[in-house]
Amino acid sequence: QVQLVESGGGLVQAGGSLRLSCAASGRTFSSMNMAWFRQAPGKEREFVGTVTWRGGSTTYADSVKGRFTISRNNAKNTVYLQMNSLKPEDTAIYYCAADRGLGSTYYYRRSAYDYWGPGTQVTVSS
Repeated sequence: QVQLVESGGGLVQAGGSLRLSCAASGRTFSSMNMAWFRQAPGKEREFVGTVTWRGGSTTYADSVKGRFTISRNNAKNTVYLQMNSLKPEDTAIYYCAADRGLGSTYYYRRSAYDYWGPGTQVTVSS
């Protein structure tokens, strides 16, 4: 079983930055593809970005491209989400997710991931 725990959320003004962390345990982290999703009030959970275990390739949703950066530190079993130029519409609960390493063409879908963290709240004030 894999446990994921997010941290680093909080309240920030528009234009500011936050860095979220997701610590993983229970399985070989280096062989898992990792992703970030978010869910705003009244909306469905949406894909933010992903980083592969093989080569560390990243892919982002258009809404965050150029502002958010995902990275991973396999030695620390941690994946990060650096968020810059934050906007009020970025307000959401942010979730970390992991798969079993097989990868999926549908990496942007919730169903592609097997493990989820409880989430961390990010609030961006205008």
